[in-house]
Amino acid sequence: MTTDPTAGTAPARTAESTSVDHPPIPGTALWVLAHPRPASLNGHLFRAGTEALAADREVSTSDLYAEGFDPVLNEQDLGSHADRPGNLAQLAGDAYREGTADAAVRAEHGKLARSELLVLQFPLWWYGPPAILKGWLDRVLTDGFAYDDSLDPELGVPRRYGDGGLTRRRALVVVTVGEDARTLGPRGLSGDLDSLLFPLTHGALWYTGIETLDLHVVHDADGLDAAGVRHETRRLTERLARIDAEPSRPYRRLRDGDYPAGLRALHPDLAPGRTDLGIHRTREDSPTG
Repeated sequence: MTTDPTAGTAPARTAESTSVDHPPIPGTALWVLAHPRPASLNGHLFRAGTEALAADREVSTSDLYAEGFDPVLNEQDLGSHADRPGNLAQLAGDAYREGTADAAVRAEHGKLARSELLVLQFPLWWYGPPAILKGWLDRVLTDGFAYDDSLDPELGVPRRYGDGGLTRRRALVVVTVGEDARTLGPRGLSGDLDSLLFPLTHGALWYTGIETLDLHVVHDADGLDAAGVRHETRRLTERLARIDAEPSRPYRRLRDGDYPAGLRALHPDLAPGRTDLGIHRTREDSPTG
């Protein structure tokens, strides 16, 4: 079944904590597409993927170009205090808490708050997501909704990076690229794709508590023939059919002590001598186990 709820939600709070928290509804998914052409490969994969997911769960969709989603943060996003100096994320949080956020943003809040699986689909443009998806992150993952300023009550660390308002969710990033696996590999001319998308998977999703699965990459997307399209469609739908059993690849959690207070960097005894972004993935050499 495919649904498209538009009602926003307020932060769920418990007697033990005043932290923002949005428990997802089991068996739900939100698929966000950032591509301007419905007749494209991305459009085809979007339709096939959402249909496959809808066979056994409720699927909400956000086709950003088709819906005319405005990626630009505006005055309404900043609430009643938009004219005062301050952190824009905090001002956007004010608008969320006041219930004055733009209707399109409230709709995205509602869909994301209920979904336990998030699919982000886009073509790789200039080695990153299209601007419209970056704007979706800017306007939807706001202070007060996706995270807040609360501290872990036991450890006194911020509820970020593996904690926050969107925990108990997993994300699948589906990305089409025009280059082959070698060119976008660990030693590739264009850089490693996992590293190129680190700002998305770690800096946005993991920051708010969402675990990520391995990237789903469609290589040489510009040159696929009909047989290639059928192959990629089958590869995506087969992966979606077993996605509930697929392990995530979480990054290190801030609360686990791998980043000592005051250092703001990985503990020197962990992955010594390395500076690649892979050091932030969970590993067995963590001092906390």
